[in-house]
Amino acid sequence: MDTKTILISGAGIAGPALAYWLKRAGFAPTLIEHAPAMRSGGYVIDFWGLGYDIAERMALLPAILREGYRIHEMRIVDNAGQRISGFGTKVFVELTAGRYVTISRSALSRLLFSAIADKTETIFGDEIVALAERQDHVAVQLKSGGERRFDLVIGADGLHSAVRRLAFGPQDRFEKRLGYVVAAFEAHGYQPRTEDVYVTHSEPSRMVGRVSLRDDKTLVLFVLVDDDGVPMHDLAAQKALLRKRFGGDGWWECPRILEALDMAPDLYFDRVSQIHMTQWSLGRVALVGDAAYCVSLVAGQGSALAMTGAYVLASEFARAEGRHDEAFANYEKVLRHFIDRKQQGAERFASAFAPKTRHGVWFRNLVIKAAAIPGVARLTFGRDIVDSLRLPEYHWP
Repeated sequence: MDTKTILISGAGIAGPALAYWLKRAGFAPTLIEHAPAMRSGGYVIDFWGLGYDIAERMALLPAILREGYRIHEMRIVDNAGQRISGFGTKVFVELTAGRYVTISRSALSRLLFSAIADKTETIFGDEIVALAERQDHVAVQLKSGGERRFDLVIGADGLHSAVRRLAFGPQDRFEKRLGYVVAAFEAHGYQPRTEDVYVTHSEPSRMVGRVSLRDDKTLVLFVLVDDDGVPMHDLAAQKALLRKRFGGDGWWECPRILEALDMAPDLYFDRVSQIHMTQWSLGRVALVGDAAYCVSLVAGQGSALAMTGAYVLASEFARAEGRHDEAFANYEKVLRHFIDRKQQGAERFASAFAPKTRHGVWFRNLVIKAAAIPGVARLTFGRDIVDSLRLPEYHWP
């Protein structure tokens, strides 16, 4: 087998994970990322399931546990800040056999990248602007100018994948909006702090929450109903929208949170969407992670699924000895049903973040309170938490 060159677009979660396993299988990956460096900050994720297992196989688990947080309660409060519902994360610990941690997405990305940084060619501050498939390679045009040739190209560049757009078509052909927008920022020195507790407050069609991080940081998360007037690329307009939607919120902390928002230099802001595709590959180009099958940010398992997809794709390349058509077909065969079920579960879960009526908020709080009863959590959302897929037995050099 000739050593195949594989260009991976995206240095988030799926990209570095894929590069790690491809390198281990004897291929020559190159990672390209349009950002000038690895990102910092951003939202936190709950990490469990197959992704957790794969991190362990990469010997990253000790570092992930050091970087992570052991959030022990999800607490819903009233206007005065008094607890009205919630549950301890012991529920998740039991469902995952203790293999569960909360970590910032940027920290997980950085740890994955550290596993390949000195072994893989990486290009920061550049991006793919055109793809042309030839008989035995893909000609890749870069924004910085010039053309490079690779045997294969993999899009690991997220919900708004440029590789997907160039190879498969515009995003609106594959995007399914779930009716919500999510925004997040980090505040320094915010008070009050509630260590290891995720504190949330809900009104119809909107939710705001906070969680304390290290170094006197607090992550603030907003979820609100989407409409046609949502500004997607204007920071000032995004902040103005959040002030308008949450300015009349009855929670006593909201004025403090909005004051911290005004001081924030940046803001994560995006629609809550899924990506549904009938195929994840086309010729010599394939997609992995959110680029292929985004389950949505509120699903809570996108990073773990990205790592799972990267592992399976690289493993199938190794098993097929580089025959990409065979590897792509088997990659999809292994994961398709599993991903479909995860997306269905995420759709059911999304509306729980910001119910659109006061009755809906009341009922959501009641269900969450009931989840603290032994056995109820397994019945209500256990099937969406526990990974049912058993990975094939792959043999690595």
